[in-house]
Amino acid sequence: MSKRFAVIKRHALRWLLSLIILLFFILHATGIVEWSFINALEHKAYDVRLELTMPNPVDNRIVIVDIDEKSLSEIGRWPWNRSVIARLIDQLFDTYQIDVLGMDAVFPEPDESSGLKKLQALAQGPLKDAPVFLERLKSIEKTLDYDGLLAQSLQNRRIVLGYAFTSAQDGTSEAGQLPPPTIPMEKVSAYHFSYREGKGFAANLPKFQASAMTGGHFNSVPDPDGIVRRVPLLFGYKGQLYESLSLAMARIALGADEVGLEFYLENGQSSLENLLVGNRAIPVDEELQALIPYRGKWGSYPYVSATDVLQGRVEDPNFLKDKIVLFGTTAQGLRDTRAIPMQNVYPGVEIHANIISGILDNNIMSYLPYEEAAEVLLLFLIGVVMISLLPLFGPLTATIATLVLSCLVIWFNLFSWNEQNVVFPLATTLLLILTQFLFNMSYGYFIESTHKRHLTGLFGQYVPPELVDEMSKNLGKEFSMEGESRKMTVLFSDVRGFTTLSEGLEPKELSELMTEYLTPMTHIIHEHRGTIDKYMGDAIMAFWGAPLHDSQHARHALEAAMEMLKRLEALRPQFKAKGWPEIRAGIGLNTGIMSVGNMGSQFRMAYTVLGDAVNLGSRLEGTTKAYGVQIIVSESTKNAVPEYLYRELDRVRVKGKDKPVVIYEPIGLREEADDRLVAEIAEYEQALEHYRQQRWEAAKEQFAKHCGKYPNCMLYRIYMERIEHFMENPPGENWDGVYVFTTK
Repeated sequence: MSKRFAVIKRHALRWLLSLIILLFFILHATGIVEWSFINALEHKAYDVRLELTMPNPVDNRIVIVDIDEKSLSEIGRWPWNRSVIARLIDQLFDTYQIDVLGMDAVFPEPDESSGLKKLQALAQGPLKDAPVFLERLKSIEKTLDYDGLLAQSLQNRRIVLGYAFTSAQDGTSEAGQLPPPTIPMEKVSAYHFSYREGKGFAANLPKFQASAMTGGHFNSVPDPDGIVRRVPLLFGYKGQLYESLSLAMARIALGADEVGLEFYLENGQSSLENLLVGNRAIPVDEELQALIPYRGKWGSYPYVSATDVLQGRVEDPNFLKDKIVLFGTTAQGLRDTRAIPMQNVYPGVEIHANIISGILDNNIMSYLPYEEAAEVLLLFLIGVVMISLLPLFGPLTATIATLVLSCLVIWFNLFSWNEQNVVFPLATTLLLILTQFLFNMSYGYFIESTHKRHLTGLFGQYVPPELVDEMSKNLGKEFSMEGESRKMTVLFSDVRGFTTLSEGLEPKELSELMTEYLTPMTHIIHEHRGTIDKYMGDAIMAFWGAPLHDSQHARHALEAAMEMLKRLEALRPQFKAKGWPEIRAGIGLNTGIMSVGNMGSQFRMAYTVLGDAVNLGSRLEGTTKAYGVQIIVSESTKNAVPEYLYRELDRVRVKGKDKPVVIYEPIGLREEADDRLVAEIAEYEQALEHYRQQRWEAAKEQFAKHCGKYPNCMLYRIYMERIEHFMENPPGENWDGVYVFTTK
């Protein structure tokens, strides 16, 4: 008894804290408290399952007649006149004998592009007594009534017109005419539906809606992360519900006259579970939305260009026969694209196609009835098991048990998804398991201080205390001095003319000068998360990205380099006051794969970086003198920090490397650069292009202009000298524009 009490006493606080963690997840599952990051994880878990289980083969039952770039090029920009749309519809039904047509487009305003109204005004005015004109007008009047032609084409055909509901943000105006509601007001009131509601609408002209079989909205509502995973099959407006374009097309294709409703009992109330179309059951959520059963990425349905249909150029006459056809667009300028789980740019017309396909196949994923209660029960059972057992297990046993439990949850979830077509929450459950595991593994171990002392012993001489503090907070992560390869950024800084400078000072003065120079430089490197590798007399070598991983290592290194030059500028008056010479420095930066770790001999070791990328950084620092600049960065560093404005200096082959590299001078943050400087760099890049294309006269003219404007710029003088040399000694057709350095 006493032993059991001791165990309870020992683990009481741990159990209490674990129960609080469990309560946190249960509150989220019941909706009492909403945690957006858990919802975001749940969305990602849904996306992964969806992508893993997509069927992918193209569904040839549904064809998309595409307003593509080719159609816009041949027919003209959108919107086309209604006579073109009428001829297109006639072609689809009369020539190609399609089954159902859905218009993922809306025609809310009259088409007056034919000029018929102006001709009629002339007939009633200045030309009312011109019988020839009046007779001619009468003979062509019908052909110029484009809206009448389209209305005639819509009659007695299985056509669904598209329209859109608007939100309060978009306005409350009503344009055009809605089709009859799918579920009228009295039925909506009787069943107490929850639904998304429009504040206005943009629909088709009354004559079009009256001529078509029906209409359907094409609204899609993205999740908070901007991804479209579901669509409202029924949308509310003024107390009535209207079907979507895809639902209406599927209903007509299946020969169903109406949309049925199927309910289940929840908390004493009837809750809608499925919409019924023919013998198909379509699961919907509490807002009458259905999950989109994506078949794959863009191109899951066959496309045919609208202009090819119009011109009768579809090669296979049976390609469209008896097919369900959607008229929509993929042209970039028309912007009918959405972000979906598999890709960020996806045509909206294919979303309708996926819903139709899912209804026909009866494979739209369903939501679990009593989902909230089922999720709470599962979380509670898992939480109780883990809270009871994990404190009793050692680290290895606890890890194995957690992995087994996680695998069982994933297996059950995938079984429900694949075999039952049921979506069951996954991320919340796995996150609970992970949270309980991490909490129990870390509880009782006061390792932070020990971890920090260990890190200070390893890295304290290289990195600032603030970075050691940050490393110590990564309690589950091991930091080692063993060698490894990482992508990092290295900095080399060197004082210009140090030998000459040192000869004019007494040893004590020189020592003081270097201390006052190196100390602020070191502070800057530490402030920007850098690691000091070594001091080499007047030179500094530092790197970013180790021992602590830093995804922004290139940006931090470049910011440090720019700050070092600013600080050096501020030091010059102080040095001058002491009678010391002015100090100027050159800095080279390179980003790449480097070996980092404790390296050296049995007698002495140092935490340092090695490799070609390191050597290139050193070469770039040495190259600053040749171009008269203070900082040179490699192309890899430039690409890693795109927010800066750069001047491309040259393409060079440095000593020790066969492959040429492009080198740049960072100017400053792009958003802070003034227009004059941006214009100067743009003109310089144009001159550089002339130089590399061996257009010597044009290059010379532009560089001469730059030399006149900026006489102190050494770079422009260098290119003038090279151009004059190459004009007398052409480099040949195979010249690659690379300058070869023969010194370090």
